[in-house]
Amino acid sequence: MRSRPQMSRTIASLVANHMKFRDVPRMRVATQKRFLRLPGFAAHLELHRLDCTASHGDLTNYDYTLEKLAATPAEQMRPAPLLTGDDLIAAGMKPGPPFKDILAAVEDAQLEGLLDSKQQALEFVAQLTLSNPDLAT
Repeated sequence: MRSRPQMSRTIASLVANHMKFRDVPRMRVATQKRFLRLPGFAAHLELHRLDCTASHGDLTNYDYTLEKLAATPAEQMRPAPLLTGDDLIAAGMKPGPPFKDILAAVEDAQLEGLLDSKQQALEFVAQLTLSNPDLAT
């Protein structure tokens, strides 16, 4: 049985995310994958189905989401990270708050299918920090 705080977090997440289904077909691939891998996504999907059935009957986005889930292997939905903070340190960067943004950008590019190796990720980071000096620590 779930604890009260767990139930509260689940309900808050369901409420906060229920309208995102209307945007699923237009989401960037990385955004879509992050949405589809939300904890307890089956509950999000069921709430969406029930909401649509009760209000307008249009299950287009529900069906689209089911197809995306079925067509996307788990390793593409949640791939192993190409880089860690240790990799950035080894590349000569000083640890700091920008690491979070850099690693998120690497994950976005990976989820979009633009990066598939550690070497590509390191080259991506080098370009990213050249074009955005605020990220270079």
